[in-house]
Amino acid sequence: MTTIRQLQQRPASGAPRVVVVGAGFAGLAAVRRLARTGMQTTLIDRNIYSTFQPLLYQVATGGLTGSDVAYPARAVSRRYQAAFRHGELARIDPAARQITLADGARLGYDYLILGTGVTAAYHGIPGAAEHTLGLYTRRDAIVLRDRIMADLDRISRTGLHDDVAVTVIGGGPTGVELAGTLADLRSITLATLFPEIDPARVHITLVQHGSALLAPFHPALRDYTRSQLAARGVEVRLGTAIAEITPGKVILADGTALTSDITVWAAGVAAPAAVGGWGLPQGPGGRIRTGPDLRVAGQDRIFAVGDIALIDGQPLPQLAQPALQMGRHAADQIRLEAGRSATATRASWPPSGTAPRSSSSPTGCASAVRPPGSPGSRCT
Repeated sequence: MTTIRQLQQRPASGAPRVVVVGAGFAGLAAVRRLARTGMQTTLIDRNIYSTFQPLLYQVATGGLTGSDVAYPARAVSRRYQAAFRHGELARIDPAARQITLADGARLGYDYLILGTGVTAAYHGIPGAAEHTLGLYTRRDAIVLRDRIMADLDRISRTGLHDDVAVTVIGGGPTGVELAGTLADLRSITLATLFPEIDPARVHITLVQHGSALLAPFHPALRDYTRSQLAARGVEVRLGTAIAEITPGKVILADGTALTSDITVWAAGVAAPAAVGGWGLPQGPGGRIRTGPDLRVAGQDRIFAVGDIALIDGQPLPQLAQPALQMGRHAADQIRLEAGRSATATRASWPPSGTAPRSSSSPTGCASAVRPPGSPGSRCT
């Protein structure tokens, strides 16, 4: 079995060992906050890079390259005096204060911060996992881009006999931004890349189960978004339930079958299946339950932050600003405890002066909602 001795042993100074799992917004915010504290901080991620998720839709539509939204995780950790370990969390042993990675490596910790993020939630829809493309990771964005470009190339090569139908399922920020940018690709970029293709042959449909787009946001923003999508030629179907996804079709609950060459799933997220093996309390969507101080319920040394965390009684929107605040707050908790006796009073979430906004309104991100297709419009 692989072991990492330098990460298991406490440094001679007795400084606490802090392990941060996940190089997303929350995890990096925690690592940055712990810099120059004298603690032995280790950052772990399944990828060797950190992904800027708010711009994945731009990668998927060819506006940016994959390298534009990725930054080497090792460079980030080095900048903030942390070690980096490439790996995936498999098990947690709170009694021994030790974690095991998928490759068998074991790392000891004094404090553990979990910021692993989430993945697509398919809500039990038959065929959704098998026949749709996601947009949560850099790999997802590249696969979707290649598929879009391949289908456009097919139209170009076949003498314009075929159309391309793209269906985006989910009317949240990801679905709205992708649909809007696809419409811009059709109306603006197509003439440059594939001038022989009639834009009318590219059809974009956005399907939303709820009665409005961008449900957590102000009604005026919802109405504006819908009007902007309509102006760009996107067909918006609200209050529409999905019964099944098959190759080339989206079957609606009323029996209608929509032709769909490319189907993108953006209808919510859930915790990865691996989280169920960690032995921690989970809530809706498999997210990890925490108290108001972001400690995992029933644990003194384990924190959950970002999308994977579910604060009992105070759910937060899964956006960048709450994730950043949560990462910093968890790090501050550790700094407080490391700097004074175990009887120190625990602070509660939110930290003073940085109260997160409710999920019924945009978070503190200045660019939370912009016209569909505009750069930087998502803050998750």
